[in-house]
Amino acid sequence: MSLGLGIFLFVVGAILAFAVDVQLSGLDLKMIGYILMGAGLIVIIIGVALLARGRTSVSETRTSIDPATGSRVTRSARNDDPPIV
Repeated sequence: MSLGLGIFLFVVGAILAFAVDVQLSGLDLKMIGYILMGAGLIVIIIGVALLARGRTSVSETRTSIDPATGSRVTRSARNDDPPIV
């Protein structure tokens, strides 16, 4: 989502900076376009950094012997599951 938002901000900023030729009193559309382009680049850089960070998954496996039957019991859990007791 952040990459799409960054591209959108950059494109809108480029349109305001380079394609729109309207004079408004109190607003400089070229400067607003440059600010939007800069904000878009910052959002794109942050989005790429978050994607490159990667995700790690931790899993835990416990093996025990059931005292009633004598069979081996194996339980597995990921880091987002409730803890194994």
